[in-house]
Order: sequence, then C-alpha cells, then structure tokens
Amino acid sequence: MRKRLTKYIFVTGGVMSSLGKGLASAAIGALLEARGIKISLQKLDPYINVDPGTMNPYQHGEVYVTDDGAETDLDLGHYERFTNIIASKHNNVTTGKVYNEVISRERKGDYLGETVQVIPHITDEIIKRIYAIEQEDSPDVCIVEVGGTVGDIESLPFLESIRQIRTQLGRENAIFVHLTYVPFLSAAGELKTKPTQHSVKDMLQIGIQPDILLCRTDRFLSNDIKKKIALFCNLNVESVITAKDVDIIYEVPIIFHKEGLDDIILETLKMWTKEPDFSKWERVVAKTKRLKNEVSIGVVGKYVEHKDAYKSLHEALCHASIENNVKLNIKYIDSEDLEKESPKKLLASCDGILVPGGFGDRGFEGKISAINYARENNIPFFGICLGLQMAVVEYARNVCDIKDAGTIESNKKSKNYVIDLMPDQKKLQTKGATMRLGQYPCEIKKASKVFQAYKKNKISERHRHRYEVNPEYHSTLINNNLILSGLSPDGTLVETIEIKKHKWFVACQFHPEFKSKPFRSHPLFRDFIKASSKKS
Repeated sequence: MRKRLTKYIFVTGGVMSSLGKGLASAAIGALLEARGIKISLQKLDPYINVDPGTMNPYQHGEVYVTDDGAETDLDLGHYERFTNIIASKHNNVTTGKVYNEVISRERKGDYLGETVQVIPHITDEIIKRIYAIEQEDSPDVCIVEVGGTVGDIESLPFLESIRQIRTQLGRENAIFVHLTYVPFLSAAGELKTKPTQHSVKDMLQIGIQPDILLCRTDRFLSNDIKKKIALFCNLNVESVITAKDVDIIYEVPIIFHKEGLDDIILETLKMWTKEPDFSKWERVVAKTKRLKNEVSIGVVGKYVEHKDAYKSLHEALCHASIENNVKLNIKYIDSEDLEKESPKKLLASCDGILVPGGFGDRGFEGKISAINYARENNIPFFGICLGLQMAVVEYARNVCDIKDAGTIESNKKSKNYVIDLMPDQKKLQTKGATMRLGQYPCEIKKASKVFQAYKKNKISERHRHRYEVNPEYHSTLINNNLILSGLSPDGTLVETIEIKKHKWFVACQFHPEFKSKPFRSHPLFRDFIKASSKKS
C-alpha cells in the first residue's frame, strides 16, 4: 500500500445526540492550527438523503452551502468558522451519496457480477471518500466526524470503515476520539460515569477502542472521576478530557488546551510542532465577556422554534456585535405571528430588523409587514435571500403602487411577478426549477452602503435560491428610487438593493452569514449592527 502522509482523527459520539461532536471537531481543528498544523475536516452523515437540501429545517437545521455549491450539514459551518479550511462537496459524505454511487456502479456492471454487500462494497466506497480528502486538501491531519450516536444502525457502516482505516494505517496514523456524557445527578449529589462506560463498551463491541474521551459535563471533572473513567474504559487518565459546558462557544478550544487535549493528540500521533498560539481566541472570549451596551435585533423568520435553522446567521450576528463592542440580544419572531398582530406590538423593542432566507409561501405577508414597518419607521433593516425578495415586493406594492405585486409562489393570481424565476430558469419551470447554488461574483456601485461596507466594487458570495428580481421591473424600481446597488457582471441579476434616504436599509440575494468568522465579522453584518447600535 502506498505511503500516506495524512494522519486521521476520527470523532464519534455516544450516550445521546446533540452533545456537540461538530463543535468538538472544529475545536480540535483550531487546536492543531494554533500549532501550525495544516488540517482538513470531514463530516460523515448516516442519513439516506443524498444531501440535506430537501430536508425540513425543523428536523435537520440549517443547510450550509459551500463555495462549490454543495448543500451540506450545518457542522461544516462550525468547521469554517473555527479554522482556515474552505469546505467543498468532499467535506460532507452521506449514506445517500455512498449508496447512490455503489448502486450506480452495480447497474453499469462495474462489479462484474459480484454480490454487492455492505462489507466490502459500501465500506470500500466510504473509505475511498475519506481518503479523497488527501488528494483535495493535502492536510497534515484530517479530522473526520462520524454523525449519529454509537449504537444506531445507520452509522454502523461508517464505524466499520474507520475501524478498517485504523487497521490499515496503525495507531500512530489514525486515532479515535469519543465524545460522551457525564451527567450530574442532583438527587445523589454526584457525577455519574456509567453512561460513559456503556458507551465505550458499545464501541468495543464493534472493534473500536477509543484513544481519547471527551466527557461533556457541566463542571470540570476531578482527578478521581477521571481515574475512575480511565480505569473502566481502558485508558490513561491523561486521555480523559473535560468537555465543559460554556456560555461562549469560542472558549472551547481554550478549555480543551488547558485540559491537555492537543498534547495527548500529538503524542498519540507522534507529531512534533511549535508552541501553540491561542491569542486570537483569548481576545475574542475576553472581548465578548466585556460587552455591556445592548443592541436588540428582531429576526423575523418561519423556523424560529428551532434555532439551528439559523445557526450561521446567529453566529454572524454575534461576530458583528463583538466587533462593534455591543452585547447582542436576538429576538426571534415568527413571521406568521405578524400576520395576526401589529408590527409595532412585536417589533417596537427592536433596534434593527433582519429577515433571513426561507422556502415556501408560509409567513410571506408577515415578513412583508415587518419590512414595511422598518422602512416607514427608519429602523435599520437587513434582508437576506428571501428577505431581499420580500423587500422588493413590499417596495413595489407600497412605493411603486403595484398593488398585487408578488412572487409566482405567493400570488398565483397576479400577473405582476416582481419576483420571478431567474431568467435562465424559465425553461425549467415544468421540471421544478433548479437552484442557484454556491459562489457567484457581484459588482457593486460605489455610491452605496454596500460599497461602504466591503470597500471594494467586486465581491463573490454564496447563493442558495431559485427566484430573482424580475428584469421587467428593474426600471420601475429604479425610477421609484430603489437602488439596485449590486448586480451580476452581465447586469441581469440583482444581488443587493438599498434605500438611500434611510438609516440603513440593505438586502442581498446571497447568504453573507456563511463567510463570517469570530475574529473577522462579515462587513454587511458589521455595518448592520453598527447602524442598529446608533440611537437617533
């Protein structure tokens, strides 16, 4: 077998879901980057959907879009926010993708009449996709997060695959980090280690001995508790790491470092590096803890009961608040409630109003009502994707006097489709128009708030939508003083809009939240929070 230069860290989870494997994986990436190691991250998702693009946000949360247009798991957002990687379709592997490829190859006769089975055919395809990261990114270390919980049927092929990789590469080139749970039982007044013991037992039954345990808990583990866990899980005590709950997620790499996680990882992988530099993380955490003056932002959406549906948006607002030295208060408002209640009643306490992306016509009129309230009351407004589309519809109705203005989704009786399928999607209507996905260029007009934010006239941002401002209405909108401040290079697609005589009224067709980082907030979010923080 050829010599492999990349080493692997496989992150698994036990006891229950939502312990934070994605965050833990991202934090491990940050630890290694702080030591000068080139890393990459990959998520293995056990669901049979090919990708999360068609999944309900209430079940799956946000769909994170990469530069190359892949619709991926929200954990890739953590990866990009915590590290320097630029994710692509290769960084997210699903059961659906794997089976789709294997079945397609079987139909073409590639297996020469063999009986196609989970082992070796499915596992071989998984292993091939894990190793593909080497060719794509050439990292020193690849951190691979296995979705699901140990014991789930769905994740067994992935666990078998990483077991095989460990056998192929050896312990110095592939290690297992297992995230588990150590609950504090208030009735007994003590931490309980039995769930962790059982979780490790489940791993051992499938042939995997964890090298490191990350113990999620609400307090630091004492040395005695660590010794007990190490004894029953066949580990050195140094390999039992506290994964303590934190108020600020950007504190996780710092806590892991204090617990010695990076040291034990490098010792196990037989790697030698420079001393780590955590100064940027320490600055972000310290600054966040010092924030005092508060800014209240109303986020008017349709998935507000499930905060993970707006995960990147939430973090981008936090990044902007840190840069502006203000404490952020996000008020999530169901757009359907605005169809029943007056905007003033629900939005009066908001310093700024944001309408994010979404699909379907549920809650359309509530979003339009919120936008109208922001425009007429000179309240800073930021629209993203669908937020831009609804802002254009509101402007067309109430300023351009196109009373039945709407989209082909929201107003099927109207002929005034101010928001329509993109020009090149018209021919695909009968097939269910495909989406505009991934990174696209945009040219910005200099005399605009968007230019003031970016400080340049050519940008590139990530998209996820199928509707556009109808070119037939461009001149009408412009003649009524709506500024089309950002356009595609050929001038056909509207990328950003704004109103000149307004405190800050900007909307964009793309998703800027996907490019925001804790130590470098996105310029549009930064300026939106800045405008919302100013009292006038």
